[in-house]
Amino acid sequence: MCMCTMQTGTQMTKLKGKKKGLVRFFYLDEHKSCIRWRPSRKHDKAKITIDSIHEVCEGKKSEIFQRYADSCFDPNCCFSIYHGDHVESLDLVSTNGDEARTWITGLKYLMAGISDEDSLGLMTQLWKNVIGHWSQCLILNSYFTWLQQTFSEADKNGDGNLSLGEVLQLLHKLNVNLPRQKVREMFKKADTDDNQGSLAFEEFCTFYKMMSTRRGLYLIMLSYSNNKEFMDLNDLVRFMENEQKMAGVTREYCLEIVSQFEPCSQNLQNMVLGIDGFTNYMRSPAGDIFKPDHHRVHQDMTQPLCNYFIASSHNTYLTGDQLLSESRVDMYAYVLQAGCRCVEVDCWDGPDGEPIVHHGYTLTSKILFKDVIETVNKYAFTKNQYPVILSIENHCTVPQQKKMAEYLLEVLQDKVDLSTVNMNEFRKLPSPELLKGKVLVKGKKLPANIDGDAEEGDVLRVKYQCIEKGKTMRLSRALSDLVKYTKSVRVHDIETQAYMTSWQVSSLNESIVNQIMALKPAQLVRLNQRQLLRVYPSNYRVDSSNFNPQPFWNAGCHMVALNYQTEGRMLELNRAKFSTNGNCGYLLKPRCMNKGFFNPTLEDPLPGQSKTQLVLKIISGQQLPKPKDSMLGDRGEIIDPFVEVEIIGLPIDCCKQQTRVVDDNGFNPMWEESLVFTLHMTQIALVRFQVWDHDPIGQNFIGQRTIAFVSMMPGYRHVYLEGMEEASIFVHVAVNDITGKVGLSTGLSFALPALLSLKTKAWIFLTAMKACLTKVRSRSVPRKQHTSPITPVVNRRAAVHWQPQTPSPPPQNHCRYGHQPIPNGLYLSDSDSSSGGSIDSLRLELLPSRVPVSGQREVGTLQREMNALFDQKMKEIRCKSPLFFYGKCDSYYTISYSVIISQLESMAVVKMYCFLSHKVRVPVYSYCVFTPPTTVWTLATSTHSPFGTQDAIWVKYPAHAIPLSVLCFAYREKQDSLEANI
Repeated sequence: MCMCTMQTGTQMTKLKGKKKGLVRFFYLDEHKSCIRWRPSRKHDKAKITIDSIHEVCEGKKSEIFQRYADSCFDPNCCFSIYHGDHVESLDLVSTNGDEARTWITGLKYLMAGISDEDSLGLMTQLWKNVIGHWSQCLILNSYFTWLQQTFSEADKNGDGNLSLGEVLQLLHKLNVNLPRQKVREMFKKADTDDNQGSLAFEEFCTFYKMMSTRRGLYLIMLSYSNNKEFMDLNDLVRFMENEQKMAGVTREYCLEIVSQFEPCSQNLQNMVLGIDGFTNYMRSPAGDIFKPDHHRVHQDMTQPLCNYFIASSHNTYLTGDQLLSESRVDMYAYVLQAGCRCVEVDCWDGPDGEPIVHHGYTLTSKILFKDVIETVNKYAFTKNQYPVILSIENHCTVPQQKKMAEYLLEVLQDKVDLSTVNMNEFRKLPSPELLKGKVLVKGKKLPANIDGDAEEGDVLRVKYQCIEKGKTMRLSRALSDLVKYTKSVRVHDIETQAYMTSWQVSSLNESIVNQIMALKPAQLVRLNQRQLLRVYPSNYRVDSSNFNPQPFWNAGCHMVALNYQTEGRMLELNRAKFSTNGNCGYLLKPRCMNKGFFNPTLEDPLPGQSKTQLVLKIISGQQLPKPKDSMLGDRGEIIDPFVEVEIIGLPIDCCKQQTRVVDDNGFNPMWEESLVFTLHMTQIALVRFQVWDHDPIGQNFIGQRTIAFVSMMPGYRHVYLEGMEEASIFVHVAVNDITGKVGLSTGLSFALPALLSLKTKAWIFLTAMKACLTKVRSRSVPRKQHTSPITPVVNRRAAVHWQPQTPSPPPQNHCRYGHQPIPNGLYLSDSDSSSGGSIDSLRLELLPSRVPVSGQREVGTLQREMNALFDQKMKEIRCKSPLFFYGKCDSYYTISYSVIISQLESMAVVKMYCFLSHKVRVPVYSYCVFTPPTTVWTLATSTHSPFGTQDAIWVKYPAHAIPLSVLCFAYREKQDSLEANI
């Protein structure tokens, strides 16, 4: 009955601001996917999708209803719908209580994915036919809802069917570029009912399924099933263990996968997984890139508070800019439910002795302090029980401070009572676990030397770097007593303050912290090991924009406060950061930040520790939409997408790469490109996937997904774009530990990983080598270089050029994104040179001279004879092997190599040696090449090489090791001479 009544429609009053209520006709659309109303100037856009609804509240509880306090609305007829990214409220008043209850009940059923019996039965049958086993319907319910909305929007005439013309328009909207004849064939095949020439919803689902079969997944299935059209249980076990890196996979687990995801009854009987079942499995949460364990709290929560990053909000009450926007108590509910654990309350004297909250000396609206505390009390612990910090900016007189303390005690009650917290560990801060369910008041505190019976006192407020000009403020004893572990203090000496009491919090704006990080980064880390530090945006950010939080996280700053009302890149980084620990608002800092010396600005911040290599293969995209800001909207051209991957972490780790552009395909573009990165500190790194639409005059942003490095799953995974129901990119993730010096900024090192399967090692090595070799080639497809206020200009591939060696030391501080020196002396520039990848492109005149011009000396007779013998041997070797380049090099050190290959347990262990002219053999580098037993790849100049015929890798080593070493890897057959003796 609820659904029928809602679809029939109800006339209700819509409250908006201080204006008179508007009478509108509200109804549930045909597919039960959104609420619509009319009349409206928004026309078809006047709707609220069911998926965007956060909560439905009965009665007059919203802020809008409070403005109509004098009205005679019956509370039983009132209800509010909270929806959208900013938790806006739609406040409605029905004509009677029964109608209101019908809508409240119906909406709650729809939010839970439950419809009426007829609709539920139809959904069950449909998913059995199209998606698979009904037990997965709740998991894939969003997909079903998306299909419903897509069908409804494509049905222009509202007859419940799609004509061929409407289907063609829909395909253009979905960025599908298929031949018209192919569309007609699929349309005819899906049109099976008596109403020929149009598709009902069930037929549309069949049509969509035919159109969206995944080539990439099909090839993966064939590779593991020995070219069969299905995967049996053994194939599935091998896939899970070898590719997805799952340990202890049992046949029972695979049986469960088949029974849940396989839609074909014949395959269910045979207990095999076909392409449809395999696709369903890979699109389920089991195939997502995010680690499922990280959806819940999994870190140690018993350490002191200063060992954690804490999700923090700045000017929490504002809905927009800092000058004219509205203040709302709903914003506290929004940020607390979003995982924020530190909220800001700017308190000022209000009328009638009631303290108010607003942005002082501006035209922002005002809200009552009491309403803020009541909202905090209601929503503080709905998502998790870890403590909430109230950052109180106190501008009130003593009488109203007493009122504030009264409300805190009256509303929060035992939540602010910290007497039960047992702390006897040398005045260390308590842990989040110990403070569960508690609200910490951060604010000024009266000094200990003031009489305990005094109701108020003075607090010295010391100005930064200006101790002698400090001034005092009046503070209520009652409010001061509520502050215990989070006493607000100024920072006046960063080095000495690090050794003071830890029961204090300092707040600094971003500009001051940036200055400290530039001058004393290690001391700032030391301060953050001892006490809490809050960083807030500069006063000049009147538009409520956000700074980049990553540099402050790198220095161990605990509470990096952001404007939660401003969506964008910075807030996306913040969400990704704290989603790693169940989005509980507390994230354990890496051990090196909590104890000992750490400087995040060094080129090698963790000396002696192995680096991590990330190999990302960007395979394909699925259902990528047109850009939101497209001028023509859905009627615009089909997009030309490419993927950009960015590493955000320590300065030494920050870099980005991108794929080629795929023309005219946003529905299922194929890239199949590998991107290789090297990271020094993965614990704080974020990986950001961005999809762009290439355009001749610029590029348009389509969507993104940012994930903490430690939350990524290995193997074949889907990366679903944030805020988009079905848009995703399909990737393969491989993570390896590497040792030794890092060769290139892309992360390729000549040390290969250990403790991996032979097949995986071979694939990783060849992929990494290929990525490095192809990096200096120009691409046939243009890549757009973009500039934005928050994204530095970075080219996709860095060309390798030799730079003359000078006696001056390399610069210590350099831009990671520009022309940059690498520790081994190799320089990378941002040019896309097409000749940097061949031997002929090397500028030999820039190679260091064999003997410095200023230091030439006579060569003895014995030395001349040895040199002549050496040159003769070199000529013989050059005639037989492609290992050496040809050309005049009399002025350089003459070098030859001995390549020794031996088989050890299906591995080819290769060592490169350098022979100097005095015949002293010096090992240059040792590494392992993992290959099939029949072939040994040591290089890349043969036509049989997977790398092409003209590729070579050139590496310059430090002068203190050998004067010059240039490595040229060449392919050699096993029957060739494996060692050149000189």
